[in-house]
Amino acid sequence: MENSLLLTYLLLIPFIGSIVLLFIKAKKENLIRYFGLGISVITFLLSLVIYFNFDSSNSSFQFVHKFKWIENLNIHYQVGIDGMALLLLVLTTFLTPLTLISSWTSINKKVKEFTFFMLFLELGMLGVFVSLDLFLFYFFWEAMLIPMYFIIGIWGGQERIYAAVKFFIYTMAGSLVMLVAIIWLAIHASNYLGKFTTDLVELYSVAPLFDLSIQNYLFIAFALSFAIKIPLFPFHTWLPDAHVEAPTAGSVILAGVLLKMGTYGLLRYNLPLFPAASLHFASFMSILAVIGIIYGALVAMVQTDMKKLVAYSSVAHLGFVVLGIFAMTQESMQGAIIQMINHGLSTGALFLLVGMLYERTHTREISYYGGIAKLVPVFSFFLLVVSLSSIGLPGLNGFVGEFLILLGSFKSTVLNSWWYTVFASTGVIFAAVYLLWMYKRVVFGKVINPKLDDLTDLNKREIFVLVPIVIFIVWIGIYPSSFLNVSEKTSDKIIEQVLELPKAELK
Repeated sequence: MENSLLLTYLLLIPFIGSIVLLFIKAKKENLIRYFGLGISVITFLLSLVIYFNFDSSNSSFQFVHKFKWIENLNIHYQVGIDGMALLLLVLTTFLTPLTLISSWTSINKKVKEFTFFMLFLELGMLGVFVSLDLFLFYFFWEAMLIPMYFIIGIWGGQERIYAAVKFFIYTMAGSLVMLVAIIWLAIHASNYLGKFTTDLVELYSVAPLFDLSIQNYLFIAFALSFAIKIPLFPFHTWLPDAHVEAPTAGSVILAGVLLKMGTYGLLRYNLPLFPAASLHFASFMSILAVIGIIYGALVAMVQTDMKKLVAYSSVAHLGFVVLGIFAMTQESMQGAIIQMINHGLSTGALFLLVGMLYERTHTREISYYGGIAKLVPVFSFFLLVVSLSSIGLPGLNGFVGEFLILLGSFKSTVLNSWWYTVFASTGVIFAAVYLLWMYKRVVFGKVINPKLDDLTDLNKREIFVLVPIVIFIVWIGIYPSSFLNVSEKTSDKIIEQVLELPKAELK
């Protein structure tokens, strides 16, 4: 295939760009910013080439590139994408240049190092989504921790070191359990294949044949690592600290892309590799998801810090995604995939807006504000649109994902109870409560704080960052099929892998 190298080129661009960046003198801050932005834009443009060359009628992996990496262990460098990975890949390359533009003035120390870590982080995120070898996947999964640790630890808030260490330890602990599971999986698969391999496509054919007890252990190990990353209740405690202390660019990437790696992992690894165990744990995982939806929303309601409120809203929104995954119907699976994209856009935009306000006033306390609609009407407009999209207003992106997830969960024969849908739907109401209440207290009323009198509205650079996100928020809300069609074959295939293969195992 002439296109088979495109994904490798996509990984090489931020990698080479980050290395070249190290040779630019630190004093040339403007050159560094433009260079980093240029590399991220080129990466985005190449992802669009991949997007438009992708055949959405084909359920198999496309743009596959494979060669031997560690020959003695039969480990390959193997990359490829399906519809789900494609959407997340484009989301990553779309958000990265926007975050770099958003941090143009807010990041004014160690600009060279910051830009380097952002490009390195983009490389790690893209690597996770395109890997078709478990060892390669783990390599990128761990490599991604390093730049995020430094982004929080160097450019974060007052408690940045504590937040960075907590984030690193939580994720690392889960990752080590997954590493043990990968080794166990590859060794046990060798009994069937006659060789040690971490090739995901080969493992898809044999892992569903494992005994239910082994599948259960492996499922738990993988799911634990992914649950921490999502973060699924009760593994969410690192998230508010990391979000609050991270710089705006770090929060946007963390919410927009990093959290999706957990839900992506469940769809890519847990369900197809361990179908019998997935059915066995479906109710348990769905209960955790519903608790997360309600808990995240209730805790968000009592927050006094805008960033913390948005952080807890992520726990609730990602709970919807996990519920959609384990309902295992076509509607819920499609809803889960599109909701991953929706959350990346809406919550990413919320963090951008909070960051823009913080840059002007140096506080995120809701009580500090009030009546700013008169002072910053453009900001207030964008905050309203993004808040409504996060709530799930019909006509905006959030509604599509949540509706499909609730519809699919209601119809689910795997969950076999409509109570999941009933409790989950309360999360939509709670989301309206905490987001509209925040909006009312920040934007409406009288300007009671004299310090706000010189508050300035969004400048052209900030509007330029927000407009593309709002375009996609409205586009997905009005015409979702242009995105749902891309992932349809993928979600059908995952459901087929789960519901067809394990029947003999369950009898």
